[in-house]
Amino acid sequence: MDEQNDRLKAVQEIRDLVRLMAEPAIAARDKNLRSELKRIVGNSDAKAKSVLAMDGSKTQGDIQRETKINQGYLSTLVKQLKENNLLTDDVKKPRLTISIPSNFFEEESDE
Repeated sequence: MDEQNDRLKAVQEIRDLVRLMAEPAIAARDKNLRSELKRIVGNSDAKAKSVLAMDGSKTQGDIQRETKINQGYLSTLVKQLKENNLLTDDVKKPRLTISIPSNFFEEESDE
């Protein structure tokens, strides 16, 4: 079992490195969508935390409880993201159509 855990850990580390190396290419490909995402979220920490939680595994209620965002604000945010093609079809368990790094909303410039 330890050998299997070691292999899994190694694969996860490799995945993280590949993501890090691919980030500039992903950012270039998704530049317009990322700019729109930043426009929609603005300077709101609650919205930023909510967007980062949208991985498709949580319901809107789960996200609201986790991030403490007002439910009305979350519903409006989800609607705006969907209208701008930033969410997949299932708005009950929202998931972004683009990948973003965990520090995406901390960055100062749109690269």
